Amino acid sequence: MGHGWKPWKWGKRDESGRIVDGPVQRIRTWWLGRMLRKGKVPRGRVLSSQEVKTALTGGIRHKGVEFWGILSIRVFRGTTQTWEDLGVVCVQKITTAFRDALVDSLQGAFANWGNFKYHGCGTGTTAEANTQTALVTEVGSRATGTQIEGATSDIYKSVGTVTPGGTYAITEHGLFSAATTGTMMDRSVFSAINVVAADSIQFSYEATFAAEA
Repeated sequence: MGHGWKPWKWGKRDESGRIVDGPVQRIRTWWLGRMLRKGKVPRGRVLSSQEVKTALTGGIRHKGVEFWGILSIRVFRGTTQTWEDLGVVCVQKITTAFRDALVDSLQGAFANWGNFKYHGCGTGTTAEANTQTALVTEVGSRATGTQIEGATSDIYKSVGTVTPGGTYAITEHGLFSAATTGTMMDRSVFSAINVVAADSIQFSYEATFAAEA
């Protein structure tokens, strides 16, 4: 004790005294980031969008600008008047169509740049690809979502609630620049959410723009 010895610090603790930033937590965050970058969202627990963003960007030196789409879902059950929070269900990169629209907007050639707020859903199960321009099997009408800044200044967030209006197994979501057709910013595929006519789905979409480190 008399030779400048200091006890090992295991990391930051929360109000309950639990370690929230220790070696084990950092390894878990690193592992989660690796899974998410492969397009795999671990099952068995509800992930928050902030946890996902930390896993995607923590400890990684960016060699360029990265765009990530993070989709969270809550389901309203009309028969019981209750909400089910599914947390983050999908993490993938945005479409090439959105990328091209961004370049066009910088040239003043894309008029609907501020309109990426329309949420659509469907029953398609085709794997995601950044070249896709539409949902595979869209159902119901698109919802007009909010347009706000997320938890930090590098996040664009839109929240919209869709009522499919029938009995469906919803498996895909898209964010668009128009109430019909339009440019698709991102398509997300997830495990089936079974709904009936009285149910609705609240989609929270966050686009994270990580600048070069």
